[in-house]
Amino acid sequence: MNSILLVDDEKKICEFVKAYLDKEGYNVDVAYNGKECIYYLERKEYILIILDRMLPDISGEEICKFVRCEYIEPQIPIIMLTAKIEDEDRIEGFNLGCDDYICKPFNVKELILRVKAVLKRTKFIEKEVLKFNDEIEIDTASRSVKVREKDVFLTNTEYKLLLIMASNPKRVFTREELLQNVVDDPCQKFDRVIDSHIKNLRQKIEVNSKDFKIVKTVYGVGYKFGI
Repeated sequence: MNSILLVDDEKKICEFVKAYLDKEGYNVDVAYNGKECIYYLERKEYILIILDRMLPDISGEEICKFVRCEYIEPQIPIIMLTAKIEDEDRIEGFNLGCDDYICKPFNVKELILRVKAVLKRTKFIEKEVLKFNDEIEIDTASRSVKVREKDVFLTNTEYKLLLIMASNPKRVFTREELLQNVVDDPCQKFDRVIDSHIKNLRQKIEVNSKDFKIVKTVYGVGYKFGI
């Protein structure tokens, strides 16, 4: 998994940056506006997003919010491209979850170095297998799951539910947040359908049906990963 999403409305910049990233061995998808960016994010997993702060339809800040709250891998690193780099703007970006800033115009070789540095720092590129004690193992490359060293078959929705919670073990997810992230069929987008998927997931991965250890209920709020 070495795909990078490049988001910028300036086509010449995109062509130039993509050419350099291609030479470095990365697979690069290009989005020219916020809607295209979200389209790609809803359909594919990436190791890094290079994001222009000023897009014609949706701001870079809004894209950051979407990624941190709704993307299946909310910890994915983000490098923000910006024409202005005042302290206040940088602070706002970092508060929204941006990992690095680079000011336009920039040297593409510097951008490549920053890409490598961010990936090395976050170790996102190596994060293909999530292990939690001897209880559960999630292989994000093969989309397979083992529970206590035994293979467990999960539906696509169950897998996405488990992955998003396991990727954020300290976070409590509301039903609405999980619904928006994991349910593709618009006809099923009502809160209680999540409860049904959680029930099915628990039947496959929990040992004790009366004492859930992996997927915990937070009453009045939603669910969280328990290990």
